[in-house]
Amino acid sequence: MSLTSPEFNTLPALIREHGHVAAQRPALVVGPHSVNYGELNRQMDAVASALYRHGIQPGESICICAGTGVGYASVFLGAVRAGIVVAPLAPSSTPESLARMVKDAGARLVFSDAGCMPLLGEVRGVEIVSFDSPGFTSWLLGESLSPEAIDARAAITPGSAFNIIYSSGTTGEPKGIVQSHGMRWAHIQRGNVYGYAADTITLLSTPLYSNTTLVVFVPTLAFGGTVILMTKFEAPAYLQLAQERRVTHTMLVPVQYQRLMAKPDFDRFDLSSFKIKFCTSAPFAASLKADVLKRWPGGLVEFYGMTEGGGSCILDAHLHPDKLHTVGRPSLNHDIRLIDDEGRVVGVPGQGATEAGEVVGHSASMMTGYHGRPEKTREAEWFDSTGKRFIRTGDIGRFDADGFLILFDRKKDMIISGGFNIYPSDMEAIVRGHPDVADVAVVGVPSVQWCETPVAFVVRRPGANLEPGALMDWVNAKVGKTQRLASLHWIDELPRSAIGKVLKRELRDRFAGEMPCSG
Repeated sequence: MSLTSPEFNTLPALIREHGHVAAQRPALVVGPHSVNYGELNRQMDAVASALYRHGIQPGESICICAGTGVGYASVFLGAVRAGIVVAPLAPSSTPESLARMVKDAGARLVFSDAGCMPLLGEVRGVEIVSFDSPGFTSWLLGESLSPEAIDARAAITPGSAFNIIYSSGTTGEPKGIVQSHGMRWAHIQRGNVYGYAADTITLLSTPLYSNTTLVVFVPTLAFGGTVILMTKFEAPAYLQLAQERRVTHTMLVPVQYQRLMAKPDFDRFDLSSFKIKFCTSAPFAASLKADVLKRWPGGLVEFYGMTEGGGSCILDAHLHPDKLHTVGRPSLNHDIRLIDDEGRVVGVPGQGATEAGEVVGHSASMMTGYHGRPEKTREAEWFDSTGKRFIRTGDIGRFDADGFLILFDRKKDMIISGGFNIYPSDMEAIVRGHPDVADVAVVGVPSVQWCETPVAFVVRRPGANLEPGALMDWVNAKVGKTQRLASLHWIDELPRSAIGKVLKRELRDRFAGEMPCSG
C-alpha cells in the first residue's frame, strides 16, 4: 500500500512488509548492536505472542522504564503490533511518580533494566521483566503465533491506542496522554514531504519515552529507513556518528543544537549528507536557527505543538529565512485559533495581523484524552460555536500578517506585575543580547508590592568576568519600568528535562528557598 494513500495503514504492518522485501536492510542500530528488518519483524511477532501468553490483551497496557536499547525498541514495537498500548516511562522520574504512572496506566507488566530496576521499588502488584539476560530471554520462550493470527487478534483501527505518553509539562502530577494509531498514521503520511525513503538514515539522541523522538522514529521505520539510537547525547560523538554514517535526518531539541553549534571544531565535520533536520519541544531562538541554516547543510524544520496533539505549526526555516522569529504556519488540515480569557476567538490565520491570545488547535492528531482523567481532559478542551473540539496549549501568541504564529510565552509563565503582563521570553531575549551571557531563564516570584516580579537566572560564558549588578543595570536600562528585574542570580546550568525544556518550577523553588540574591 502506498504511504501517500488516504487508506489507513499501521506501522507494524509496514515493518512486516519491509521484513519480507528488505529483510537484510538495517532497521535499528544502537552502539555495536544492529537489527535488520527481517530480525525486527520476527522479534516483534515473538514479543506479541509472549504478551498474549502472559494474559495481556489488545487494548490493555504495558509499561517500559529503561535506557535506550534494541530490546526496548523491540518490545515497544512488538506490543504495538499486538494491539497493546505502550506507556514508556521516564527513568528521571521519582520512584513514587513511577508507581503512580504504572497504576494509572493499569499495567500488569513492566519492562526495565539493571539501571532502572531500583527505581521501581514502589511499584506493587505487577510483574517486572528485565531486559538483562536471562530475564528477557526466558520471558520470550514459547511458541509464536502466526502473523495472521496476531494481526487478526490485534484488530487495530485508527482509533486504537498506540501509546500513552506521561507528561506533567514541568509541573504537577503526570498525566497520561493517549495517542492513537490514526495519529501515528498522520505522522507517517507527512513523511513524504520530508524525504523519508528506504535510504533514510536517522540519528536520534532523545529518549524513546518522548513524543519528540517518536515523531521521527515512527516515519523512518514506516518508510524502511535505518534508525541510529544514541543512548546518551554527547556533541562530539553525535557529530562523529553523523559524519561516519552519512546521516540524512535527525531530531534535536534547541539546547542540543546550541551545544553542537558551539563546538569549536563543528565546521570540520562533513555533514553534507543531511536532507532535513527537525526541532521541537522548547523555544528555538531565531539567532540559533540562523546559525544552523548558515553552517549545517540541509533543510531545517521546526515543529510547534503539544504531546496532547491538537493543532501544530511548521516552520520550514530554509524556505522562510525572514520568519525565524516565528514557529511557522498551521500544518495542512490543522485548525489553529487564538482565544481570550473568556474563550472568545481573537485571531485566526489569514486575516491579517491579530491580537495576542491563547493558542488552541484541532487536527486528526489530537489525543483521545488523559488516561483515566476525564476532568483533566475537559480542562484541556475548548469547543467553538459549532461544537468542534480543540486542545488548549496554554501558550500565548499572535499571527502576523502572513499567517505565521509568533509565540510569547506559556500562559502559566506569564508574569503579572503591578497589573501589567510581562512575557519572560521578551526579557530573556534582551539578557541573551549581552556578549557575556550563555543562557538565561526569567521567572516570576511573589512580591508584596507588585504581586509578582521578574528575576533572572543567568549562565555566564566561559571566561566572563561580568558582575551581576552590572548585568542587571544593563538589562534594566533597556526595558520598561514594569519589566525591570528585581534580582539576578548566576547559575552553572539551567535545570532541564530530558528533552531540553527549562524547568522553571525548580528555579522558582530555588528562589523560594531563600537563595542568596546576587544582584
